[in-house]
Amino acid sequence: MKTLNIYAALLFSIFAINFSFAQKTTILNKKENIKVWGNCETCKKRIENAAKSGGAVTADWNDESQILAVSYDGAKTSSEKIQKAIASSGHDTQAFKADNKAYNKLPSCCKYERNTAFTSMSGKIKSMANCKDMKCCKDNGCCDKNGKCNDKACKEVAECKDMQCCKS
Repeated sequence: MKTLNIYAALLFSIFAINFSFAQKTTILNKKENIKVWGNCETCKKRIENAAKSGGAVTADWNDESQILAVSYDGAKTSSEKIQKAIASSGHDTQAFKADNKAYNKLPSCCKYERNTAFTSMSGKIKSMANCKDMKCCKDNGCCDKNGKCNDKACKEVAECKDMQCCKS
């Protein structure tokens, strides 16, 4: 009987330890999609490297959708830190506009059309209420006839739901 109790206690301990490790991993491993402007394979490498330098564990940028899929340890970094690192490499993100000096250092193939719907204020991008110039909004019918963001329509479009235009 004593042996049975020892085995039961041992088995319970193993399950308890595994469960507690599983909880920590899900809390610390965050995944996010971030809009990042760029053009080509060179941009892809620069954006992904910048994201990793900002603390991302994985980074995969899609040049067609302009979306960067990142995963990171929320205890060590944040989306804001990752986006600041990307902006310092010369690429605008959904929350931060790259410094003009950093943008001007990009090779000519990497000079994307800067997003005119944002205005920079202390490095942080502020959304304008008018989204008619934002490609994702224009292409997906997110703007009403006055050029203002239709919040409901915008949030239903995968490319737009994380964009700042929907938060104006």
